[in-house]
Amino acid sequence: MYKVVSSLSGRCAALTGQSSCSSGLAKFHLGSGAACQKASFQSQPDGLPDMPPCSFKPQKYKGMSKEQIMDIRRQNCSPVTMKITYYKKPLFIHQGFMQWIWDVDGRRYLDLFAGVATVSVGHCNPKVIAATEKQMKTLWHTTNIYIHPTLHEYCEKLASLLPDPLKVVYLTNSGSEANDLAMLIARLHTGNFDIITFRGSYHGGTQQTMGLTSNSPYKYPIPTSSGCTHTMCPDVFRGPWGGSHCRDSPVQTIRDCSCAEGQCMANDKYIGQLKETFATSVPSRIAAFFGEPIQGMGGSVQYPKNYFKEAYKLVRERGGLCIADEVQTAFGRTGTHFWGFEGHEVIPDVVTMAKGIGNGFPMGAVVTTPEIAASFNKAYHFNTFGGSPLACAVASSVLDTIKEDNIQQNCLTVGTYLMTEMKKLRDKYEIIGDVRGKGLQIGVEMVTDKVSRDPLPPEDISEIFEDVKDMGVLIGKGGLYGQTFRVQPPMCITKQDVDFFLAVFNKALQNYMSRH
Repeated sequence: MYKVVSSLSGRCAALTGQSSCSSGLAKFHLGSGAACQKASFQSQPDGLPDMPPCSFKPQKYKGMSKEQIMDIRRQNCSPVTMKITYYKKPLFIHQGFMQWIWDVDGRRYLDLFAGVATVSVGHCNPKVIAATEKQMKTLWHTTNIYIHPTLHEYCEKLASLLPDPLKVVYLTNSGSEANDLAMLIARLHTGNFDIITFRGSYHGGTQQTMGLTSNSPYKYPIPTSSGCTHTMCPDVFRGPWGGSHCRDSPVQTIRDCSCAEGQCMANDKYIGQLKETFATSVPSRIAAFFGEPIQGMGGSVQYPKNYFKEAYKLVRERGGLCIADEVQTAFGRTGTHFWGFEGHEVIPDVVTMAKGIGNGFPMGAVVTTPEIAASFNKAYHFNTFGGSPLACAVASSVLDTIKEDNIQQNCLTVGTYLMTEMKKLRDKYEIIGDVRGKGLQIGVEMVTDKVSRDPLPPEDISEIFEDVKDMGVLIGKGGLYGQTFRVQPPMCITKQDVDFFLAVFNKALQNYMSRH
């Protein structure tokens, strides 16, 4: 495992010099100071501080007009793309570098969502670019029916980062595909069919994984994978039980807690709900339990500290496999550990991953034990693009960069700083109900008031969301009611970036309060 090393407080990802930026092959480091002493600032309106500097100079956009792009989007792209355009005033992205992106008009934005926690080590990271270019000049594509070194080198490197006996890797193209495959493996190995997931979960959009997903906007009115049962999510802020010492986070909930030392009533209650699910909704033998170490699309929801320990024990007693969906929590994002499940002090039977694995390159993986993997050998399973030379070269470079640039430590240092500062805003504003997370996987849940904890309405969320974007920062949204702002940035952001975001978010809340 990668170990947390010395503090990187106040540091940032930076290029060593502007002359090397243009080549895309420059060595960069987490060095003191912002990107460069001569870096340009982007001034801000309404008394906000200047956006942190960046020495990188984007290319001037010379493509089609915004009107042409939108016409094509309406006429030639699936209509669902119009439905999910994130903003009332759409963002037209042209170029990215590390934690920054530029639109077609040349305006710079601080990216704190990273394509849904996907850009792990920074947009167009020079180290990843160099590895990609080198591989493209050697061998772009072949399939795993042939033996090529890149796949085997990567599988060994990835497996070395997981605890025994998780040592067998199968590479895919996406998180949905990885979870789909994990479902199949669990059913083949156990001979059982039923799978349990949390309410509010998101595990993919294929017809199979849609059964795992328990979030209505992502479910079509068609038959999906049967045998999936959703148990109560142990959400210690919004759920029926929770207190002020429940979760593994620098910031606890605003709820009172009367539990004795070492006891957690909320955990006992939520485990009781899982036992109810076993007693009423599934057979005596099950195939698997799926759980994200921190629920991503559900709004960065965290559970009581010992929930997974007890849940895994109950699942295994019923013949099931324990599957950790690490699509959003892996690769050091939580700061304290390389894998999210390590924070729960458990070892799953199967781990799925994607997103940050390739820094935005389409890739995913399923990792399991030799014994479980043997059960998958009952038929042929072929994937044309899974584990391609190019994908493996990119993913290998990502692992190297995380280690070389102490990215995991940066997640811990900067993420903890962000959450503790955001807690001050929570205490200041009645509409911030909860701040939670670990490292750089953070949720800010918005409410009408702290007593009822009712979700802030979607139109109100949209006002704040749009305002934050117009002031130069991109964040995400999640939660069952779209009430939670999600901060899951490239893992190279700095404290200076955080200070800018806090000022922007505070201003957006002030603007909202003045209108209401």
